[in-house]
Amino acid sequence: MPVPVNLDALLDEPFRDTPLTDLVNAPVSALSGVSDEEAQGLSLAFGINTIGDLAANDFVRAAVAIARMAEVAATAPRP
Repeated sequence: MPVPVNLDALLDEPFRDTPLTDLVNAPVSALSGVSDEEAQGLSLAFGINTIGDLAANDFVRAAVAIARMAEVAATAPRP
């Protein structure tokens, strides 16, 4: 059963009707707020060219994990 998802706020206009299965291969600049110049910087620095590359990047995954663990640590009872 398909689940409708509205990603309009996250994507630039030309990519808003793109199926999720195709978005993974869309350029990272398809994300709202990522300019072509910033996308080029991500490509040069980290080899990130697509939304899928960004999601799979070890540095991005580590940063997300650290941020989530910090949130949990901040709400955990202190001994």
